[in-house]
Amino acid sequence: MRVPYFPLVVLASVLCLSHSYTLRSSVSWVVSSNDVVEEADLSEEEVAPALLVDGAGLWKQAYPASNVLGDGVESPRELAEPETDNVAQLSSSRLFSYRLEKVQQAGSSSGPPPHQETARTARYIAHNSDWGHLATISTQDKIKGLPFGNIFSVSDGPGDNSTGAVYFYVTPMDNTVSDLRNNPFASLTFSEAEGEFCRQMVYDPEDPRCARLTLTGKMVDVAPEELVFAKEAMFSRHPVMAKWPVGHNWFFMKLELIQVWLQDWVGGISLIPLEDYFKATPF
Repeated sequence: MRVPYFPLVVLASVLCLSHSYTLRSSVSWVVSSNDVVEEADLSEEEVAPALLVDGAGLWKQAYPASNVLGDGVESPRELAEPETDNVAQLSSSRLFSYRLEKVQQAGSSSGPPPHQETARTARYIAHNSDWGHLATISTQDKIKGLPFGNIFSVSDGPGDNSTGAVYFYVTPMDNTVSDLRNNPFASLTFSEAEGEFCRQMVYDPEDPRCARLTLTGKMVDVAPEELVFAKEAMFSRHPVMAKWPVGHNWFFMKLELIQVWLQDWVGGISLIPLEDYFKATPF
């Protein structure tokens, strides 16, 4: 018995329609700084291809130490330059989807002051550092009474207004704040390695020519009459702080100075009188 062909053709068409497929790429890409994606569901697979291909290039751009031994490079400043246009483009891009707010640039683009001007150098480092290492005496059970260090975002004022007094935005949930409630004295250390100067000059962070500044004093709550300025100082340099969870009970503190310690250049350290420190300008 001969089977009619028409019903078979219809059945084949139905089966084809019921088994359609969509091809989806599992690779994401770098979002340029001009484009803003408010929300995105980023999975582990969504990795920038350029990072996968040229990770070594990014590392060389930030830390050019692999070229220090020579290879025809004429000056340390050349070592800090990106190797390719692609790497430079990546450095000005972002891999995340939240909005980056414009931050007012701090300090002067002319570089650090001469090392002989110790007070001005100290003010320059304090003003141009966005974060520092704060050391306290710990109240944690296992290390009670021992030194404990923590990283904090800081500001001594908006980009065009340096005060020399360093402000903090902290939460009682932080171990360091617990330490300060028990013993308010602390030391805050900055390194010139945070910026571009030491990288361009190929100075190791422990090289005495890569300046280090330690401010020691008493951490106090910011007085009500100073809160407006403290808020401007911190939020102008760290805009994301304004969006941190209010349930963490954030508040402002500042460091009342007792000593200014500076290591800049060979030949020893400088203890800068507080009067000279506050009279100097970083600009």
